[in-house]
Amino acid sequence: MDINLSHIKVKPPEKLNFGTAGIPLTTNPRNTVNAIPRLKELGLSAMELEFVRNINLSPAIAKQIVEANKEQDIILTCHGSYFINLNAVDKDTVIASKKRIIEGATMARMAGAYSMTFHAAFYLKDEKSAVYDKVLERLKEIVSELKESGNEMWIRPETTGKESQFGTIKEIIQLSQEVENVLPCVDFAHLHARTNGKYNTTEEFREVLTMIENGLGRRGLDNMHIHMSGIEYGAKGEKKHLFLEESDFNWKDLLTVWKEYKIKGAVINESPNVEDDAALMKKYWDGI
Repeated sequence: MDINLSHIKVKPPEKLNFGTAGIPLTTNPRNTVNAIPRLKELGLSAMELEFVRNINLSPAIAKQIVEANKEQDIILTCHGSYFINLNAVDKDTVIASKKRIIEGATMARMAGAYSMTFHAAFYLKDEKSAVYDKVLERLKEIVSELKESGNEMWIRPETTGKESQFGTIKEIIQLSQEVENVLPCVDFAHLHARTNGKYNTTEEFREVLTMIENGLGRRGLDNMHIHMSGIEYGAKGEKKHLFLEESDFNWKDLLTVWKEYKIKGAVINESPNVEDDAALMKKYWDGI
C-alpha cells in the first residue's frame, strides 16, 4: 500500500463505552462530524463507522472527524463491508473481500478508529475445519498488509447470527490466539439467535466471558468490541434487529455479568433507534 498510518496512534478504551451503530438519528445536520458532539450531548462515548455498503468517508472528512474528536474523546469503531467472504469459491471474490477489509480499515484508522469488525465468511458446503484454515490464512495476509502500512487497527471477525455463517465464539477466540492484532467482536444478540434462544441466562453469559478470559487472558476482557440489540430469530437463526425492550433478550442480566467481569471496550447498539437503546444500557450500567 502507498499510504502510511504509523503516525496515527489510538489509545485502547480505559472503561466500558456505550454508543451507536452509525450516526445518531437525532444529529442535525446528520453527518459523521456532527455526530461527535451529539454523542457527547447524549451522554454516550462510542460510535461505529458504518462502511457496510460503501466507504462513505473521504480522507478530508476523516481528518475533520479526528479534529472534532480531540476535545470529545469518543471511541470509534468500524463495521466493514457486508460483501465479504474469505471462503468464497471464486478467487476474485476472495481478493475483493480482502481488499474491502484493508480499504475499510485504512479509512477507519484515518478517522481515528481503533477497531474494525466484519462477517468473515460462509461455510458454503465445506467442512468447518477447512473453512477455518482458509479464514486463518487470509486474515494473516490482511494483518500483514495492514502492518506494512503502519496500521495497528484491531481486526475483529464477528460472532454471527446464522449457522450458515462462519463465526462461532470458539472459532473467533481461536483466530485471536493465532493471528496478531485479531480479537473477537462479540455480538451477544447473534449468539442468542444462532442458538435459537440460548445464551440468554446469567450462567451462559458467564460462560462466554470465561471462554474469552481463558483463551485470551485479561487482554480479551479489557479490549472488547461488543454489538448489542434486541433480535428476532427462528430455527435458522437471526431474522432482524429489534428494540431491546421488544425482544426476549435478557440484556439487564448480561450487563450485570459484564460488571462482574470488569470488562472494558466499546458496546455498539444496533437496535433500530440507535441512541435510545444505547442510552438505556448506559443508564442501567451506571446504576448497577
